[in-house]
Amino acid sequence: MDKKLLGERRRETIIKWLKESPEPIIGEELSKRANVSRQVIVQDISLLKARNEPIVATSQGYIYIQDQPKNERYSRIIAVKHTAEETLDELNLLVDHGVTVKDVIVEHPVYGEISGSLMISNRFEVKRFIEKLGETKASLLSLLTDGIHLHTIEADSPDRLDAACEALQEANFLLNDQ
Repeated sequence: MDKKLLGERRRETIIKWLKESPEPIIGEELSKRANVSRQVIVQDISLLKARNEPIVATSQGYIYIQDQPKNERYSRIIAVKHTAEETLDELNLLVDHGVTVKDVIVEHPVYGEISGSLMISNRFEVKRFIEKLGETKASLLSLLTDGIHLHTIEADSPDRLDAACEALQEANFLLNDQ
């Protein structure tokens, strides 16, 4: 079979797996299922994203963002500052208020805005994120900016967002206008 056709069928299958999965799928798992290297999966995901497929790489793996007509979601961008050691507390505080932490954004002096997709909604995902940081010895983006960073947070009501922001304020994590 033609190599190009094989690649196209594999990418169609990757989309199918991502759409059907209720949880993110890591690249290693996709490479095992497709019987190709992890690098081939990275390339496939890049090609799919270039075709405007709504695939997001999160710390938990790849997800396919599908239209969710269920209930309305509200989002807000917040500015926070804390130490690396307080990251666990910050994330748990947010998810405990029914908030999804969609991303982290920092302002780099050379590269401008740098963002990373998080999509963290519960304590299990917080735990996995913190464990992955430890396992990979990766640095938090906020270390580039002395702990100052933004998050896009999302919830099913503005009240949940307000309550989460109040809790961040009480913990001295929320940056305020001065």
